[in-house]
Amino acid sequence: MEQIEHKFVEVDGGLKLHVADIGGASDKVLLFLHGFPEIWYSWRHQMISLSKSGYRAIAVDYRGYGMSDPPPRTEDATFANIVADLVAILDSLNVPKVVLVGKDFGVYVASWFNVLHPERVLGFVTMGTPFRVPGNQASVISSLPEGFYVSRWREPGRAEAEFGRLDAKTVVRNVYILFSGSELPIAAENREIMDLVDPSAPLPPWFTEEDLEAYGALYQKSGFQTALKIPYRSLDEQLEVPVPAGVKLNVPALLIVGGKDYTLKMPGIEYYINNMAKEIVPDLKTVHLAEGSHFVQEQLPEEVNQLILDFLKARIWP
Repeated sequence: MEQIEHKFVEVDGGLKLHVADIGGASDKVLLFLHGFPEIWYSWRHQMISLSKSGYRAIAVDYRGYGMSDPPPRTEDATFANIVADLVAILDSLNVPKVVLVGKDFGVYVASWFNVLHPERVLGFVTMGTPFRVPGNQASVISSLPEGFYVSRWREPGRAEAEFGRLDAKTVVRNVYILFSGSELPIAAENREIMDLVDPSAPLPPWFTEEDLEAYGALYQKSGFQTALKIPYRSLDEQLEVPVPAGVKLNVPALLIVGGKDYTLKMPGIEYYINNMAKEIVPDLKTVHLAEGSHFVQEQLPEEVNQLILDFLKARIWP
């Protein structure tokens, strides 16, 4: 971990955003995009492994996450803002093109980036969810059960009150335990999402107390205000210019699916992966890891690292 360099890049509005960077001598660059409740640290295994294989790995804390400054107004935490921040970071590092690696809502960030700046994308890898066309989430949102965590946390004030009962470390602990399971986190009408976790439940075996301390300390600093706005309260955000019908992304892509990822039980997701994803991304390869959970890159780092390396060598930099 000490090999990873940490720096801050100033973006529009004067925000200083945290960037983790390793392998800077290489011009083969991957940009890692985290989900929730993750930060740059969730990519630690991939960054170190890929740098040893001759690649440069860059991971960011989005605005309002981890060590990055929050925007003065919560409404300035949007997918469009995050993509603009990423472009500014790449420009400051003199990186013209990248392979994007996204997980969970980081896949939405990668989707927006692909559509807005296709000239800077060599290919992409996604985990936890497949590529989705930006601004086309209304049907997904409407299909979610009322007690599902996404539905609950989209309600202004509800998650703030729920998380406010606990310290940041406990919130992260509970989410990691919940999201590591294979069932959808759905609360009954008179319960909250945090109530679904038994306080005595152990952490997943691949997530240590040291890992939890790292996450907890950073969320204690940043809080959860921005994290609730983006992604949960921005899922229906629209592009200024809508994506044309039938749009295709003509770059190599890899989708890594954990066989025990709870998101596979979301309405329509398996059908989308099996029947629709390649209509948008024709050069898509999908790999299933039978024991993989929602946090597959942390749970099974060696398998995930090898899949990414094989993809890079075969499809991006032969």
